[in-house]
Amino acid sequence: MSSDSPSMTWLETIRSYMDKRLMWVFMLGCSSGFPWVLIGSNMSGWLKDAGLTRAAIGYFGSVFAVYAINFLWAPLVDRVRLPVLHAMLGQRRSWVFLCQSVVLVCTLLIAGVNPSENLMLTSMLALGIAISSATQDIAIDAYRIDSFPKSEPSKLPQASAMAVIGWWTGYSVPGYLAFINADAIGWNGVYYGMAAIVGVLMLFTLLTGEPHTQRDSLQAQAEQRHNQVVGNRALAWLTVTVVEPFLDFFKRNGFRVALTLLLFVFLFKIGEAFLGRMSITFYKEIGFSNEQIGYYSKLIGWGLTILFTLIGSMVNVKFGIVRGLMIGGIAMASSNLMFAWIAQVGPNEQLFLATLVVDNFTSAFSTVAFVSFLTVVTGQAFSATQYALLASLGNFGRTTLASFSGELVDYLNDWSTFFILTAVMVIPSLIMLYSLRHYFNDMLDRARERDSKESQQQTTSET
Repeated sequence: MSSDSPSMTWLETIRSYMDKRLMWVFMLGCSSGFPWVLIGSNMSGWLKDAGLTRAAIGYFGSVFAVYAINFLWAPLVDRVRLPVLHAMLGQRRSWVFLCQSVVLVCTLLIAGVNPSENLMLTSMLALGIAISSATQDIAIDAYRIDSFPKSEPSKLPQASAMAVIGWWTGYSVPGYLAFINADAIGWNGVYYGMAAIVGVLMLFTLLTGEPHTQRDSLQAQAEQRHNQVVGNRALAWLTVTVVEPFLDFFKRNGFRVALTLLLFVFLFKIGEAFLGRMSITFYKEIGFSNEQIGYYSKLIGWGLTILFTLIGSMVNVKFGIVRGLMIGGIAMASSNLMFAWIAQVGPNEQLFLATLVVDNFTSAFSTVAFVSFLTVVTGQAFSATQYALLASLGNFGRTTLASFSGELVDYLNDWSTFFILTAVMVIPSLIMLYSLRHYFNDMLDRARERDSKESQQQTTSET
């Protein structure tokens, strides 16, 4: 497994983080993570306090299924220019700002609802937040990919790290504030506070800069090719928008390998997804208070995530994305067993802290490498659509399949067995990763060469 940037020293690696583009990725990452608080951990805590069953809480998470299918409308984010907003903010930021506006309205409405009495209305508002958030993620991921071309390979793990750190900051800090104040001001009051945070995130979007790419030129070339085949400009626009991103992915990788890559992406995070969906319910049932959950799981967990993600990205810069995926995946599976230990011991704060340290350490390495890997296999012309396809598969287990996590716990009637099963779920993807390790490294080299050629072609055409 080769290194992506063997010539960089550790000091040069640290200095390379002083790039304003990384700060912009961080700010938008906060916007990406925040909606998961609104309809994820906060909602789970609210529903549990409202007296809903574990199965009902698990099924409520079905609203996250839209993250698994957002690739279906991702081509619109690549191709459609929003009136007024596009001229003001550009292609990527205009879509982000629009989605944030919808999240703001839904958050204000959900703050005035009692979920135990109006579960259907609560679900519909949560679905509105989920759809807006899933669409926002398409634009934010494309923004990150557009900001760092593959001709800068050392930047990919760094950008991935800042996106992850931003996501967890947007998820953990508001989540911490929510849980420590939930008993005092009630969950309705918490959600009004969450609406104010959405306003701050919208300000972040206005402060970032729009990346400059060859996207328009490459899409125009694709339209010319399609127009020669179909003989109609409108139809050519449609086929380029809907068909070309997927054809491009399979042509670049080959059909068999492309399917294998998609299967790996789907399987890699399933165990973590099942664990994550039931974690808050587990903490509360095992005996931890809302304040303890907020302090350890949210605040301390956030700090650990930031620290280990930075370290993990440096390791990936130095030693390569594939090695980081393998190490992180093995460690991620092993760390799930710590939760089985808590289930046996009970609400022990020291063990809770130790588990969070191990869990955040392992997930940071795997997540940075995973996001970097998804970035590598996307093309520049349709970055939003292709990344959304891959991310949707990665989210599928975390959203749709994990909705049955509550049923699985009820069936097993044993938390320890449940967490052991989540560890076993990771094994198939690790076997697949090992079998394709040489291809992954070749793919990194091809991606750098492809990006370099695209840059040369653009320079030639401009001359």
